[in-house]
Amino acid sequence: MKNIKEGEMMLRRLLIGILFMFSLTMPMLAVAEEQAAQPEAATEAAAAPVPAVPQEIIDKIAAAQIAGDTAWVLASSALVMLMTPGLALFYGGMVRKKNVLGTIMQSFVALGIITLQWVLIGYSLAFGPDKGGMIGGLEWLGLANVGLEPNADYAGTIPHQAFMIFQMMFAIITPALISGAFAERMKFSAYLVFITLWAFLVYDPVCHWVWAINGWIRNTGALDFAGGTVVHITSGVTALAAALVMGKRKGYGTEHMAPHNLTMTLVGAALLWFGWFGFNGGSAVASGALATNAFVVTHIAAAAAALSWMAAEWIQRGKPTALGVASGLVAGLVAITPASGFVGPMAAIVIGLAAGVICYMAVSLVKPMLGYDDSLDAFGVHGVGGAFGAIATGLFASKAINSAGNDGFFFGNPSLLGTQIVAVVVVAVYAFVVSLILLKVIDWTMGLRVSTEDEMEGLDLSQHGESGYTS
Repeated sequence: MKNIKEGEMMLRRLLIGILFMFSLTMPMLAVAEEQAAQPEAATEAAAAPVPAVPQEIIDKIAAAQIAGDTAWVLASSALVMLMTPGLALFYGGMVRKKNVLGTIMQSFVALGIITLQWVLIGYSLAFGPDKGGMIGGLEWLGLANVGLEPNADYAGTIPHQAFMIFQMMFAIITPALISGAFAERMKFSAYLVFITLWAFLVYDPVCHWVWAINGWIRNTGALDFAGGTVVHITSGVTALAAALVMGKRKGYGTEHMAPHNLTMTLVGAALLWFGWFGFNGGSAVASGALATNAFVVTHIAAAAAALSWMAAEWIQRGKPTALGVASGLVAGLVAITPASGFVGPMAAIVIGLAAGVICYMAVSLVKPMLGYDDSLDAFGVHGVGGAFGAIATGLFASKAINSAGNDGFFFGNPSLLGTQIVAVVVVAVYAFVVSLILLKVIDWTMGLRVSTEDEMEGLDLSQHGESGYTS
């Protein structure tokens, strides 16, 4: 008990140290952003008149831009698609041996179900012509009017279908993230029904609110570059709702439930890190400076969070772990996601360092204190990390990075912080309440949880009739 209290005191000191770094970093951030903006202004001032460029040259430049932007968005779509199998390995290694295939299946089947849902109706609901700021219309049902010409509202230099397929990959991985909360105990049939209905009731509306033209949250000025609210808060709070509704695993707290294959988990984490460059960099929906910025800060934040989680764990438990580093880097990736198109490298360091400690505390202190069984810490990493990242965007955003964004608290605009907090609260409450109701209805009608016998046998055999290992 004494060691636990000492560890908690050390964690608090570490968090205070990170907050102190926030204050020290502010002047550096301001100077860095001003210096980034000044050369551009100087160049504009010194520019001399130039001869008119022939139209033929202009057309060739435009064609090259279209080709480059399209190539980057398609490559980014492939990177984000790879994240779902990466998530399958990341989660699969953390469960017990008897549940590895069942856990991997939950990610892989999302690729099938959500792809069809998105093509048939989901994309239209999420990005279709606005209906009162709340939902998209049915004009794009079955990808009607979603062709190979650009849509100027969303991406003027790539085919509309390229934008659609990029956004599809976000829609796929989001419900798969939730599966970490109820790993090792949900019926496969109930899971299929749940993720299908959840896509309609939670993901598509929130996506429209935040990202669609005239979506009501977008119209408030809230910033979410790549999915802090749309992906991570929705999946994270839904994970908490699922953990509460389904209850704890049999033997939780009394039996040893260590990850059965951390090598698999580390490979999955590597694939997530790799894919996240497309997740955030591709959200610029063009190649160029903004995509570069998102790419750079994504890597920096992941690295910083991996180190701060490792340090916090080392202080509290006496040893750094590979699982801790993997969890930390994912926490950093989650936190930088909403900010990646609005903040620079110094801010990314601070966001990453803070995210590693905050998410570690959510997992190691808050979860045991409240007593819920979020099996693979989907809420602690994605819910908490996503909320922190969205709020941090309100602190560190700078128009010197992205003129289409806004300045945050530390750049003279405290109102953005309030706007971000409102968006976080609204999305979290909506996703939690709707998910709670949906889970209850499915439980009442078909049952969410496998039987005790099936749970003890393992999901691989009881749900799929096969085993991940032959011995």
